[in-house]
Amino acid sequence: MTLFLVICQGIGLALSAGIRPYLPALVAGAAASAGLFYADFDGTDFGFLDGSWFLLAVVLVLIGVVVLERRIGEEELERGPYGAALAGIAIGVGALLFAGSLAGEDYTPWPGLAAGVACAALSQAAVRSLFRRTRTRLDTAAKDALPLYANGLALVLAALSILAPPVSLVALAFITWLLLSGRRREGQKYAGLRILGRDE
Repeated sequence: MTLFLVICQGIGLALSAGIRPYLPALVAGAAASAGLFYADFDGTDFGFLDGSWFLLAVVLVLIGVVVLERRIGEEELERGPYGAALAGIAIGVGALLFAGSLAGEDYTPWPGLAAGVACAALSQAAVRSLFRRTRTRLDTAAKDALPLYANGLALVLAALSILAPPVSLVALAFITWLLLSGRRREGQKYAGLRILGRDE
């Protein structure tokens, strides 16, 4: 039973990191410092996850991202080298949090690295696709609020993953559905555009 709950926690933390990695990393670090549930990295190779230097680095990166979002906009931030770097950070943090969850309960951590990469990449793709579609229907003020929603969603999911780990399975199913339905809609859109192009 413990392994099941730890895996659920790892799934949830990795999914939340894929959405936005900063607050989930801080939540997991704070929970580990307090010894809450299965978030305990002490005595493992992942003990740095609740270390002050790591959490400070996360805060500094978060501040930098917020400044960049205000300066160039979230949509522009997702493109080019900035977007690639932030995507890599999110996936890397998701992998570390999943592996750290396993290591904290004396399980082999390397499967968590692979599973964490997969979960973080999944949620990242689903949320980016959703926001890309949503932006086209929003005014400027609403678009500017999207990062707040993303951070709030990541924060809530990370907290629930620690407090009620099985909730992560519901999140995993929903995010998978969100990605698949989004791709289906985009496929239908492009198919419609091709038909219109032929008609012309």
